[in-house]
Amino acid sequence: MFKKLLIVFVLILVGSKGVFAQTATDSAKAAVVPTLSPKEQSKLQKKIRDSIWLLTHIPQKATRRSAMIPGWGQAYNREYWKIPLVYGILGIPAATYVYNNSFYKKTKFAYEALFKAQSGDSSDIAAIDPELRGLSIGSMQNYRNAFRRDRDYSILWFILAWGLQVVDATVFGHLRHFDVSNSLSMQIQPQLNPATRTPGLSFQFTVKEKSKKPLAIAR
Repeated sequence: MFKKLLIVFVLILVGSKGVFAQTATDSAKAAVVPTLSPKEQSKLQKKIRDSIWLLTHIPQKATRRSAMIPGWGQAYNREYWKIPLVYGILGIPAATYVYNNSFYKKTKFAYEALFKAQSGDSSDIAAIDPELRGLSIGSMQNYRNAFRRDRDYSILWFILAWGLQVVDATVFGHLRHFDVSNSLSMQIQPQLNPATRTPGLSFQFTVKEKSKKPLAIAR
C-alpha cells in the first residue's frame, strides 16, 4: 500500500513539474515581443495613416472643394505641390484681365473725348492718358476694341483654368482609389487584324482598385 502511494506521489510531482515548465515556456514566448527600429515604426505609422485616410477619402469632396476654392481639392487629395501651379495658372488670365481692362477704360475715354472734340467740345482732351495722346480717333477706336476683346478673352481663360483645376482634383481623387504603382501588370502579345490581314501588337494593362481594408497589425 505504501509503495502504491509513493508511486502516485512521484507521478503527481513529475506531472506538476511538466505543467510548470510548460507554463514558464509559454510565458517566456509571450514575453518575447519583436521590436521595430524607429525607421520601421515611422513607416508602419505612415501606412496606418494612409490606410485610414483612404477609408475616409471621397472623390466627390475633392470636386466640390476645388469648385469653391481653387487648390482646395488638390489639398484634399494630398497633392499640395499642385496648389502653386493652380494659382499660377489662374494668375495669368487674372493679370491680363487687369491690364486689358485698365487700358480699355483709358482708350474708351480717349475715343469718346476725341469724338466730342470733332463736334467742338474739347473739354476732355486734357484728361486723356499721356500714353495715348497723339493717336487718331480711328486708331483709338481700334485700340479700344482690341483691349475689350482681350479683356473678354481673359475672363474666358480664367473660367477654363478654374474648370481645369476642378477636373484635375476630380480625376486624381478617383485615381487615389486605384493601384497605379510600378507593380502594374502589362501584357504584350502579337495580334492579326482580320480585316486588313496586317500583323500588330496589343497592349493590355491591368489596373486594380486599392483595398479599403485597414491594415492588420500582428500582435
